[in-house]
Amino acid sequence: MPEQDISQYLAYLLASANRRMRLGLAQSIAAEEVTEEHWRILQVLADEQGRSMGDLAELVLLNHPALTKNIDKLVSRGLVQRAADAADSRRVLVYITDLGLETVSRLKKSVDAHHHVIEEALGPRKTSQLKKLLETFIDECEAN
Repeated sequence: MPEQDISQYLAYLLASANRRMRLGLAQSIAAEEVTEEHWRILQVLADEQGRSMGDLAELVLLNHPALTKNIDKLVSRGLVQRAADAADSRRVLVYITDLGLETVSRLKKSVDAHHHVIEEALGPRKTSQLKKLLETFIDECEAN
Protein backbone atom coordinates (compact mmCIF):
# COMPACT_ATOMS: atom_id res chain seq x y z
CA MET A 1 0.00 0.00 0.00
CA PRO A 2 1.59 3.30 -1.04
CA GLU A 3 2.15 5.85 1.68
CA GLN A 4 0.08 8.99 1.43
CA ASP A 5 1.81 12.31 1.90
CA ILE A 6 0.49 13.88 5.12
CA SER A 7 -0.26 17.11 3.27
CA GLN A 8 -3.00 15.26 1.36
CA TYR A 9 -5.08 14.79 4.51
CA LEU A 10 -7.80 17.32 5.23
CA ALA A 11 -6.99 17.19 8.96
CA TYR A 12 -3.40 18.23 8.21
CA LEU A 13 -4.44 21.03 5.85
CA LEU A 14 -6.93 22.43 8.38
CA ALA A 15 -4.33 22.25 11.17
CA SER A 16 -1.73 23.95 8.99
CA ALA A 17 -4.14 26.71 7.93
CA ASN A 18 -5.20 27.20 11.55
CA ARG A 19 -1.57 27.46 12.66
CA ARG A 20 -0.75 30.07 10.02
CA MET A 21 -3.91 32.06 10.81
CA ARG A 22 -3.15 32.01 14.54
CA LEU A 23 0.48 33.08 14.06
CA GLY A 24 -0.55 35.99 11.85
CA LEU A 25 -3.30 37.02 14.24
CA ALA A 26 -0.94 36.79 17.23
CA GLN A 27 1.51 39.11 15.49
CA SER A 28 -1.23 41.59 14.62
CA ILE A 29 -2.48 41.88 18.23
CA ALA A 30 0.86 41.54 20.04
CA ALA A 31 1.07 45.28 20.75
CA GLU A 32 -1.99 45.01 23.02
CA GLU A 33 -0.35 42.17 24.97
CA VAL A 34 -3.34 39.88 24.54
CA THR A 35 -3.65 36.38 23.16
CA GLU A 36 -6.02 35.19 20.48
CA GLU A 37 -8.16 33.67 23.23
CA HIS A 38 -8.32 37.05 25.01
CA TRP A 39 -9.37 38.71 21.76
CA ARG A 40 -12.15 36.16 21.22
CA ILE A 41 -13.42 36.66 24.78
CA LEU A 42 -13.34 40.46 24.54
CA GLN A 43 -14.94 40.41 21.09
CA VAL A 44 -17.86 38.28 22.33
CA LEU A 45 -18.30 40.38 25.49
CA ALA A 46 -18.15 43.65 23.53
CA ASP A 47 -21.95 43.54 23.09
CA GLU A 48 -22.08 44.32 26.85
CA GLN A 49 -24.70 41.62 27.49
CA GLY A 50 -22.69 39.65 30.02
CA ARG A 51 -22.27 35.90 29.65
CA SER A 52 -22.20 32.90 31.94
CA MET A 53 -18.95 30.96 31.93
CA GLY A 54 -20.70 28.04 30.21
CA ASP A 55 -22.10 30.18 27.41
CA LEU A 56 -18.82 32.02 27.02
CA ALA A 57 -16.79 28.81 26.87
CA GLU A 58 -18.92 27.56 24.00
CA LEU A 59 -18.82 30.86 22.10
CA VAL A 60 -15.05 31.35 22.36
CA LEU A 61 -14.15 27.69 21.77
CA LEU A 62 -12.41 27.07 25.11
CA ASN A 63 -12.88 24.40 27.73
CA HIS A 64 -13.90 25.59 31.21
CA PRO A 65 -10.45 25.39 32.88
CA ALA A 66 -8.80 27.31 30.01
CA LEU A 67 -11.59 29.90 30.03
CA THR A 68 -11.27 30.39 33.80
CA LYS A 69 -7.52 30.92 33.48
CA ASN A 70 -8.02 33.48 30.69
CA ILE A 71 -10.82 35.29 32.52
CA ASP A 72 -8.61 35.51 35.63
CA LYS A 73 -5.91 37.22 33.54
CA LEU A 74 -8.41 39.62 31.98
CA VAL A 75 -9.90 40.44 35.39
CA SER A 76 -6.44 41.19 36.79
CA ARG A 77 -5.86 43.60 33.89
CA GLY A 78 -9.23 45.30 34.47
CA LEU A 79 -10.59 44.29 31.05
CA VAL A 80 -13.51 42.18 32.32
CA GLN A 81 -15.31 41.68 35.60
CA ARG A 82 -17.42 38.99 37.20
CA ALA A 83 -20.77 39.78 38.80
CA ALA A 84 -23.65 37.77 40.22
CA ASP A 85 -26.58 37.33 37.87
CA ALA A 86 -29.44 39.58 39.03
CA ALA A 87 -31.95 36.81 38.18
CA ASP A 88 -30.00 34.02 39.93
CA SER A 89 -27.40 35.02 42.51
CA ARG A 90 -25.79 31.56 42.34
CA ARG A 91 -24.82 32.20 38.73
CA VAL A 92 -21.82 34.38 37.82
CA LEU A 93 -21.77 36.46 34.66
CA VAL A 94 -18.73 37.97 32.96
CA TYR A 95 -18.93 41.54 31.65
CA ILE A 96 -16.52 43.67 29.68
CA THR A 97 -15.29 46.86 31.38
CA ASP A 98 -14.82 50.29 29.82
CA LEU A 99 -11.11 49.56 29.56
CA GLY A 100 -11.99 46.26 27.88
CA LEU A 101 -14.20 48.09 25.38
CA GLU A 102 -11.36 50.49 24.56
CA THR A 103 -9.00 47.54 24.12
CA VAL A 104 -11.37 45.58 21.90
CA SER A 105 -11.87 48.67 19.74
CA ARG A 106 -8.11 48.88 19.14
CA LEU A 107 -7.91 45.12 18.63
CA LYS A 108 -10.68 45.26 16.02
CA LYS A 109 -8.52 47.52 13.86
CA SER A 110 -5.58 45.11 14.05
CA VAL A 111 -7.70 42.00 13.49
CA ASP A 112 -9.55 43.63 10.57
CA ALA A 113 -6.20 44.62 9.02
CA HIS A 114 -4.96 41.02 9.39
CA HIS A 115 -8.09 39.68 7.74
CA HIS A 116 -7.79 42.28 4.97
CA VAL A 117 -4.29 40.99 4.14
CA ILE A 118 -5.67 37.46 3.86
CA GLU A 119 -8.58 38.60 1.71
CA GLU A 120 -6.18 40.51 -0.53
CA ALA A 121 -4.09 37.35 -0.96
CA LEU A 122 -7.08 35.10 -1.70
CA GLY A 123 -9.35 37.63 -3.32
CA PRO A 124 -12.89 38.40 -2.15
CA ARG A 125 -14.51 35.55 -4.11
CA LYS A 126 -12.20 32.83 -2.77
CA THR A 127 -12.41 34.29 0.73
CA SER A 128 -16.21 34.11 0.59
CA GLN A 129 -16.08 30.57 -0.79
CA LEU A 130 -13.66 29.47 1.94
CA LYS A 131 -15.89 30.92 4.65
CA LYS A 132 -18.94 29.14 3.22
CA LEU A 133 -17.06 25.83 2.93
CA LEU A 134 -15.82 26.09 6.51
CA GLU A 135 -19.29 27.00 7.81
CA THR A 136 -20.74 24.00 5.96
CA PHE A 137 -18.01 21.74 7.32
CA ILE A 138 -18.65 22.95 10.89
CA ASP A 139 -22.43 22.54 10.51
CA GLU A 140 -22.08 19.04 9.06
CA CYS A 141 -19.68 17.95 11.82
CA GLU A 142 -22.05 19.25 14.51
CA ALA A 143 -24.99 17.46 12.89
CA ASN A 144 -23.20 14.09 12.92
